[in-house]
Amino acid sequence: MILQQWWLVLAVECTCLCVSSQSFPQKRQCAFQVAPQNKIYATVGNVSGSVQLCENTECCVGYYVVIDGQLKVDVRACDIAEKSCPDATCKAQMRFNGRVIKCVCNTDLCNSNITWPLESEEPQLAYPYSRGDMMKTAAILIGALIILGLMITAAKRLSLSKERNEDSHSLDDSGVPPLCSCQATRSCEIDVADIELEQIVGHGNFATVWKGKYQGSVVAVKVFPAGWKHKFAAEKEIYELPLMKHAGIVRFLGTGRKPDGDNWLIVLQYAEYGTLHSFLRDNTSNWMSSLKLCQSLSQGLAYLHSDIRRHDVHKPYVAHRDLSGSNVLVKADGTCALCDFGCSTILRSSSGHCYRQNDTANMESHAQLGTLRYMSPEVLEGSINLKNTWSLMQADMYALALLLWEIWMRCSDLFKVVPKRLLPYESELGASVTKESLVLYVCHMEKRPVIPQHWQLLPQGPDLEEILTDSWDVEPDARLTAHCVADRLVALHCIVHIKHLHCFLCVTAVYLYGLFSSL
Repeated sequence: MILQQWWLVLAVECTCLCVSSQSFPQKRQCAFQVAPQNKIYATVGNVSGSVQLCENTECCVGYYVVIDGQLKVDVRACDIAEKSCPDATCKAQMRFNGRVIKCVCNTDLCNSNITWPLESEEPQLAYPYSRGDMMKTAAILIGALIILGLMITAAKRLSLSKERNEDSHSLDDSGVPPLCSCQATRSCEIDVADIELEQIVGHGNFATVWKGKYQGSVVAVKVFPAGWKHKFAAEKEIYELPLMKHAGIVRFLGTGRKPDGDNWLIVLQYAEYGTLHSFLRDNTSNWMSSLKLCQSLSQGLAYLHSDIRRHDVHKPYVAHRDLSGSNVLVKADGTCALCDFGCSTILRSSSGHCYRQNDTANMESHAQLGTLRYMSPEVLEGSINLKNTWSLMQADMYALALLLWEIWMRCSDLFKVVPKRLLPYESELGASVTKESLVLYVCHMEKRPVIPQHWQLLPQGPDLEEILTDSWDVEPDARLTAHCVADRLVALHCIVHIKHLHCFLCVTAVYLYGLFSSL
């Protein structure tokens, strides 16, 4: 009788858990398995064994490499940035002449296996697992989950409650408590009396950046004089957009105003290595570190360029419009984060057209915003089409290509002797460029920074050149998107290992097989 009562209590608890959980939006679950060099995917959701609960996306992704006629798993995880993933199954997409296969999908655990659009398209590969293995694993998994679900119902309830409130109780990667909700556009005011300014770490056109402390944590404080209140308001508007939390965008902590009313403050996560401009000036990086900088930079821009709708919350497309080495930060973990959104534009899509939150005439009057050296040809010439949805983002892509070139030009594994730090077009046009010289060289002559010829002899060289030339193309419509650049860099990660015969890092495993095969 006691045993029956115990089982009845557990059953009631399980039923209540199922009913209550339906009241909350369910996050996407993806199969998780990554090679060591792709551990950045572990940061985009909570990992439990071979399952990952996605934090910022509803898309699962898989990357596979072809080695000796076999598919080897390189990545199975939540996608890093929100993007279109209309398929319920993980359909194969060929990359790099069939050397890499990618798939994305939008259902739970859909990336645990790859499907082929047409039977005839499936390559003749010796798969490291069979359909029988999958059936066996699924049966074991279902049985195990039923038993474990009854035994740990209370623990699950606490875990789900913790996950729902994760954003409001967790620390960010800088150790600073988040001061604002990313799910609403409410004002994030903080008490400036709690902020201690220590030293100036940077000067911009509109603000001074200080290193400071807030509640015992190191932070960056951007101080705007009263005369630049409109720039403060413009940047604050971007940071307070819903769903702006991403590893590739500097963490926004809040805003404040000095009691005398003369200064406006934006408090941000502190980046230990400063700007990308100063980091590349003072440091060289090996191949893996350089690729980490490039991947995080492109993924941050891809997220900024994304239109995300999740549970009645909307983050629209945003164009940065002043992407340069001075507006990208390098964090302690060696990744990049975008900052300085004072020139940025919020894009509202409607019937293929793009609108600023302000009127279109205001956009026309600011068509040439940005840092001169990084302006795209169409911005330099004043011919940018502001009525095209993608034109401002295509201008960002040109600037991204220049930043990728800068990073790779300081990579110790791409040179016998790393050249001294040069800005884009510095060797061709000098340290102080003019708009006229850039228009002639970039627009009329269609020249770009020189890509070293010896890169063609390196395993990754041809792919690097292709990414650069496809991103800084003279025709805006021909340029890659930030999502595409991010995907190519992830694929390039493993291609280099293939060419060096190091792909033993790209291991294969069935979803949860390693966890349950011994049962």
